[in-house]
Amino acid sequence: MPTDSDKIELSTHELREIAGYAADCARRTLGIFERSLPADSRPRDAVDAAQAFAAGGRRNSALRQGAWAAYRAAREAVQPAAVDAAHAASHAAAAAYLHPRASAHQVKHILGAAAHASRAEELASAEDPSVTAGTLDWARRHAPPAVGAVLRRLPPAPPGGGRVGELLRVLDAALRA
Repeated sequence: MPTDSDKIELSTHELREIAGYAADCARRTLGIFERSLPADSRPRDAVDAAQAFAAGGRRNSALRQGAWAAYRAAREAVQPAAVDAAHAASHAAAAAYLHPRASAHQVKHILGAAAHASRAEELASAEDPSVTAGTLDWARRHAPPAVGAVLRRLPPAPPGGGRVGELLRVLDAALRA
């Protein structure tokens, strides 16, 4: 089992696949955020920046700025589902900055967008268990090979994090299988 001090190899191709996956997961919930704050484009801008990197763009300040801007949008949102949707967008833009360390914290960089998007959809559905199961199944089926390959080089997702942490651990276990 890798330890937090172990270095892992990360290719640019893997980073792009992870960022693209995170962007796809977050994009599913942009409508939830935009219904709450229609004039606020920060989460969409973050997802677009992540997708641009995934499509071959450079890791640049737009990614970092987009991640922080979406995070601030989450802090300003009132509806809980919108908060999680904005956090998903923030994680999508930050996914391009995954560190080459075998740290359980890095699992959050890989799956944070998916976990927050799952929670946003869960909240938007009045916590319908079938919606949650469907969202997690979608995230599992749409993960490109690089997601599982990199997760298997890391320790399992850390404990804690409330419901989002629980969803993260469920998805982590499914993608490592």
